[in-house]
Amino acid sequence: MTTSSGFRLLPEYFDRPLQQQLVDTLRDLLSEAPLFQPVMPRTGKAFSVRMSNCGSLGWVSDINGYRYQANHPVTGKPWPQMPDVLRDLWHDVAPGAPEPEACLINFYEPGARMGLHQDRDEEMFEAPVVSVSLGDTATFRIGGQTRKDPTRSMRLASGDVVVLGGETRLAFHGIDRVLDGTSTLLKNGGRINLTLRRVTKPSQTS
Repeated sequence: MTTSSGFRLLPEYFDRPLQQQLVDTLRDLLSEAPLFQPVMPRTGKAFSVRMSNCGSLGWVSDINGYRYQANHPVTGKPWPQMPDVLRDLWHDVAPGAPEPEACLINFYEPGARMGLHQDRDEEMFEAPVVSVSLGDTATFRIGGQTRKDPTRSMRLASGDVVVLGGETRLAFHGIDRVLDGTSTLLKNGGRINLTLRRVTKPSQTS
């Protein structure tokens, strides 16, 4: 499904063997950059998801705010390299866009959710946000560029890819719920969401 606003839903972009391959790759990545528990700025309230990153930059949230940084907040080590399969995805769905620098890895256990939010901690919004769903199906909600805009919901199944570009690059969006037991991909259930982003503006060369 593609809309004139720049929103694209690509169902089953990754077939089951590729999903399993990606999960195996993520397992290796998370041994280097283990999942950590982000908290809200100021309040210190914990997110209901655990997260990590791969790529040259990673997104973190702690008592001091939201930001991108080059090192894991717990281990202090650089984030692991972004897998080629994710770079290939980016090149396919965002041709001509600058290379992705960050891939957020969010793990949703049963009962976890993500409230409506904008992805706006980046320096540039011309490149899209590209999202991959693995594991249990989730109810995804997307609205407009203000919290008061109407929203619509859809289900994202394992292997689905969403592209937020154009007008929807700064759309409010979130995960209302994860439907437990809807996939057998992850041994202990749950959902993994991968979010590819370009963070910095490309350097200007003469």
